[in-house]
Amino acid sequence: MTFIGGPCSIEGREMCEEVAGELIRICKMLDINFIFKGSYDKANRSNLNAGRGVGIEKGLQILNDIKEKYHIPVTTDVHETWQCEEAAKVVDILQIPAYLCRQTDLILASAKTGRAVNIKKGQFMAPWNMDNVVDKMLSCGNTHIILCERGNSFGYNQLVVDMQGLPEMRKLGYPVILDATHSVQKPGSSKEFTSGNREFAPYLMRAGLAVGIDGIFAEVHPDPDKAISDGPSQLKLDKMEEVLIEAKKYDDLTRSIG
Repeated sequence: MTFIGGPCSIEGREMCEEVAGELIRICKMLDINFIFKGSYDKANRSNLNAGRGVGIEKGLQILNDIKEKYHIPVTTDVHETWQCEEAAKVVDILQIPAYLCRQTDLILASAKTGRAVNIKKGQFMAPWNMDNVVDKMLSCGNTHIILCERGNSFGYNQLVVDMQGLPEMRKLGYPVILDATHSVQKPGSSKEFTSGNREFAPYLMRAGLAVGIDGIFAEVHPDPDKAISDGPSQLKLDKMEEVLIEAKKYDDLTRSIG
């Protein structure tokens, strides 16, 4: 089982090290492969005044320091083509936000770095339509592809995860990750920030692992209610041991069945 986790937005070095240190402890205890995630810029916010993070230069420095201190892989998202080469100097996996998964130039730029690329399926896309995104990656000779489910638009301000979509995306031949926290968002439900229902994220984790996927993505914060981005969807750091213990049970059972 792989777990990609960390704060939605990099708010500072101390907080990132707190989250990374605790998640490493838990994942080592449970024999879970851990990848630390943090975003240096949340550029895809509805509200002009929404918190965005510390910026690419400082953010990548913090990610690099965590990578070297804890000897773990790290990932962050990119929003513009020029960011791909810069981020690839530090991170092991580039992440494509769901809204941008059809941006051809961004996909090609990320593929050309040679890094693994975690591509979030757009809320507006069917699982099988990710084949075109995969083809763009392959056109650059990059086979290091991860596909990520993060919920589907269902009317206004509501997302639904179709569990049938997980094995459908797996048919494309690449690892599939379930983003449990973005899948419980309620996009645009508040003028000030994106709301969400974090209490349902662990249920989605278990459901996805029971279906059979390669890992879980979740955003984690020491005090989500004070986070500058996606607070209502982020999981509380002090609850993660319990959450991951339960998730690992489901993953172990599914793998034992084959």
